[in-house]
Amino acid sequence: MKTMSTKRILITNDDGIHAEGLKALEQGLLPLGDVYVVAPEREMSATSQSISIHLPLRVRVHDERHYAVSGTPADAVILALHQILSFMPDIVLSGINQGANLGENIIYSGTVAGALEATLHGVPAIAVSLASRKQTDFSGAASFAAQLAAKVLEEGLPPGVMLNVNVPRVQAGGVRLTRQSRKITQNVIHAKTDPRGRPYYWQDETVAFDRVEPDSDYAAIRAHEISITPLQVDRTDYACLNHLSEWMPSLNSTVAK
Repeated sequence: MKTMSTKRILITNDDGIHAEGLKALEQGLLPLGDVYVVAPEREMSATSQSISIHLPLRVRVHDERHYAVSGTPADAVILALHQILSFMPDIVLSGINQGANLGENIIYSGTVAGALEATLHGVPAIAVSLASRKQTDFSGAASFAAQLAAKVLEEGLPPGVMLNVNVPRVQAGGVRLTRQSRKITQNVIHAKTDPRGRPYYWQDETVAFDRVEPDSDYAAIRAHEISITPLQVDRTDYACLNHLSEWMPSLNSTVAK
């Protein structure tokens, strides 16, 4: 049985291999074991679970524990698990993202995707985000990530489940288990014109804080608490399966035999 000091940890992110959040996460995890970094060579935010199938992937070796990949976070994890590393890591952490990944934004998040890709391959995984785009002190988030990683290494996670962690800019409370918030953001499209007179559009969003649900990830961050949301790979709505089963006789009657 491995001891805690011999655990092998893989980290990735979507902000790129030179991101300060990634460096802070690596430093925070070093006391737990051997840390390997396989991350995109440049920022890949909002790439979700996309993988590169129309372009070749290239790997730049920085040293024996640091590798930059010319692709998405999911690409980086796939290459790490099946090409770069000669072993399967004990845990994968993705982050620390500069900016929150709350509510429906987890669908688009490259940070969450890095952890979810590891989960798809049977490796326990955690995504970590700092809920601030201005603060660059990742030490608190890194410290908590290491604490949580140690717990996962000790206890494990259910198959097909990862943890999405958001750490507030100022932590004044404890840790809260939360669910993913329903959509409380509103998409905003800024229409602009480039110097040649051609239109272009820039996406943004606003958050309706008056609609924050008390058991959600947004609520925890607003209370200055750390949010931990378990997310699952299996997106099947089993309750809806039972409801939709009532449609089957009617649908089957319309199918040509």
